[in-house]
Amino acid sequence: MKVLNLCCAHDHRFEGWFGSEADFQSQFEGGLVECPLCGDKTVTRLPSAPRLNVSGAREPKAPTPAAQHPVPATPEAMTMQAMWLKAVQHVMANTDDVGERFAEEARRIHYGEAEERAIRGRATREDAQALAEEGIDVMSLPLPAAAKGTLQ
Repeated sequence: MKVLNLCCAHDHRFEGWFGSEADFQSQFEGGLVECPLCGDKTVTRLPSAPRLNVSGAREPKAPTPAAQHPVPATPEAMTMQAMWLKAVQHVMANTDDVGERFAEEARRIHYGEAEERAIRGRATREDAQALAEEGIDVMSLPLPAAAKGTLQ
């Protein structure tokens, strides 16, 4: 298992777990590696402390072009990233996913036709604006595709 430190263009830092260096390269070149926070596919590989193999010393490989220009992370950025992820995890754990029926279900709750509860789902900008005009409060929380599944 290969654990790599990665960073997107928005300075979100995360780990990527790959079966091998070849698996990483294949997924990276195929555009499959993306930031779990924002979905950005402009990912760079950061320097990491590799596990030392003392049984057979080999020449280290040259760093990939992506790893040659690491972006420094500030403690504030790392704290904000962790807080955002915690907030998203809280929303995911404490709301019902109504999917594409979000606008319809929000109206049903607002007008007393359905049980009041916290919901999440997808709505177009026009639907969200129409809900706001009806006095129904909604909040947009953009989630990358990776965050829509189980969050670690």
